[in-house]
Amino acid sequence: MIDRRLMLTSLAGLFGFAALRWFGASAPARAAEKFEVEKTDAEWRAQLTPEQYEILRQEGTERPWTSPLLKEHRKGTFACAGCDLPLFSSDTKFESGTGWPSFFRPLDNAVATREDRTFGMARTEVHCRRCGGHLGHVFDDGPKPTGLRYCMDGFALNFHPASSSAT
Repeated sequence: MIDRRLMLTSLAGLFGFAALRWFGASAPARAAEKFEVEKTDAEWRAQLTPEQYEILRQEGTERPWTSPLLKEHRKGTFACAGCDLPLFSSDTKFESGTGWPSFFRPLDNAVATREDRTFGMARTEVHCRRCGGHLGHVFDDGPKPTGLRYCMDGFALNFHPASSSAT
């Protein structure tokens, strides 16, 4: 007869293994991805602020309501802080009330997505298509016309105001 402790230990190990597979399922695919802009870890650390590095290269998240870009309302373009690729037009920015800059549409050929299963949930992660820098996540609770909310980490972005002749 199977000892009760052995059975419980086996079940706990099985659940632990399943949890590891769930939380880390997409990590090997990320390592295999290639991007136009590739740098060593030391080069990224030298170029980026600690906050930018944590978000763009380590897939971190800034605390809500901390980004100065949250209140940026001028006309212009939001670009990747890693490679300066233009990502979002100010015309697509909206107030989502979430504490992070939000947009309903990226610029053409600016971002890419992949499945993110961290924290035990399935989400869609958004990254810069040129350097692979983590930008945030996209959700389907945004405004018309797309119904999408690109919830971006402000420290992963740089804002470039439109020239005075364009405003």
